[in-house]
Parts: sequence; structure tokens; C-alpha cells
Amino acid sequence: MPEEPAERKQLLQSLERGMAVIQIFSRERPALTLSDVARLTGTTRATARRILLTLEQLGHVRSDGRLFSLTPRVLSLGWAYLSSLNLGEVAQPLMEELVEQTKESCSAATLDLPDVVYVARVPTRRIMTIALGVGSRLPAHATSMGRVLLAGLPEPELERYLREFPRETFTEFTIVDAGRLREKVAKAREQGFALVDQELEIGLRSISAPIRDRNGATIAALNTSAAAPRASIRDCLDRFLPALLSTAETISRNLPTPPAGRMLDAPPPNGRTAAAARVTARA
Repeated sequence: MPEEPAERKQLLQSLERGMAVIQIFSRERPALTLSDVARLTGTTRATARRILLTLEQLGHVRSDGRLFSLTPRVLSLGWAYLSSLNLGEVAQPLMEELVEQTKESCSAATLDLPDVVYVARVPTRRIMTIALGVGSRLPAHATSMGRVLLAGLPEPELERYLREFPRETFTEFTIVDAGRLREKVAKAREQGFALVDQELEIGLRSISAPIRDRNGATIAALNTSAAAPRASIRDCLDRFLPALLSTAETISRNLPTPPAGRMLDAPPPNGRTAAAARVTARA
């Protein structure tokens, strides 16, 4: 039997399995039996039982004797991440101003490959058939926020993603060819924003810009979405993009300074002025 890689040996398997159990609960599976948990996580019933009892003791899981479900305490795990971003308090009021200005929904998301994960949202009228809120996940390859966040990855990570990403088609416009997606990501990196036209859902257009920390690393993406019959591509570029870029820049500028010595994980940013100038030139 081949020896496990050194980094794999460093993993605490019980913690890995515990996190796997938490992640199998969802909107579609809010309550599960012991057998369900064992099957979905690929563990034995005895292992699944030990994990569930431990999570129950810690207050993250409850049981009625047959079915197990998560408790609100699990939210503390996500809240710890959101708090560490220092994004919510800065971004929320500015996002609300952007929604008031554009009359369209605004969201912020971070990257958890192969998806983007919503960390803030200010809705207006419902556009998508998918119900969205903080914690919602959407595929990075079919979203404008995904393109912006992929553009912030180091090249080796981006290349690995392009080799492995799930080539799921949502509409006739969804790009699933790795070469074409690479071109779109490169364009987003060069121009400082990304626009996606009906790739995730027919009738939905979205445009996104990066939110960066003081070191220039892309830590989130800011998005404005609109129904295609109400907003043409030209509308997105002329009406929404200048306000979106300004808001993303203001959020970035007002984020707290990261701790000294933090590693850069993104290429140097393109400035808002350069991106806005290219939009003006096209107009």
C-alpha cells in the first residue's frame, strides 16, 4: 500500500470527519438519521455516532432520539470567519447606499472553491429563482463574483482550478471550456471588473468588482445584479459599473489594516480609475 503524503499525516482525522458531518446538513437535508450520516460521510455507524454525540455535547447538534439536526450554535463558526474579514460593518451601509442608487440588488462574496460564498447581501426585488442569503453558495465559473475572485488567485492555484472545476452548464450561455474561462478571468484581472450575462440563469445579468485589503489582496467581490429585460449590458457598464467600482474602492479603503507580515495572495490591483477610464473609452 502506498504511503500517505506527509501533509496528509498531519491532519487530525477526527476533526476532519467532524467537519464533514456538519457540512452534510443542508436546506434539502435539515435532519438526518444516524444511518444517513454514516452513508453520506462514508464512515461506519459507530464512527458517525461518536461524532454526533460529541457535536451534541458541544451544542452544535441536537437529537430527538432518532433524527439529528444542527443548532444555532453552528453559526458561531461562520460568524468567526465573517468577523475576521472585518467586512460587515464597513460594507453593509455602503452596500445599502449602492442599492438605493442603482435600485438593484447588491451582494458580497468570498471564494471557497469551486464556489463563491455570500457573506453579505442587500436585496431589492427578487431576480433569481435561487433564494440567496449569507452562506449561500454559487459556482465560481458561472458568476461575475467568481470571475473577479478567480482573477485574484495566484497563477498556480488558478491553473489547478481550471483543470478541476465542475463543468456544470446552467444555461446555453454558461462557459465550461477551460480556455475560454481562462480568457474571461484574465480580462477581469486586466480591467478590474467582470460582467456575466445570463450564464447562471436566463434573464439575469451581473457585474462585480474586487474588494481588496491594504496589501492589495482580493478578499471579496462586490456585485450588482439586474434582470436582463430591465438592464442591458450597456446599462450595466454605464449606470452600474461606476457606482460599483466607487463602492468597492471605498470599502477597500476603509477596511482595517491587516496584521504586519500577512502574506500577499493576489497580484497587485488595477486601480478603479484605470478601469473606469476603459469603460468611458468604450462608451
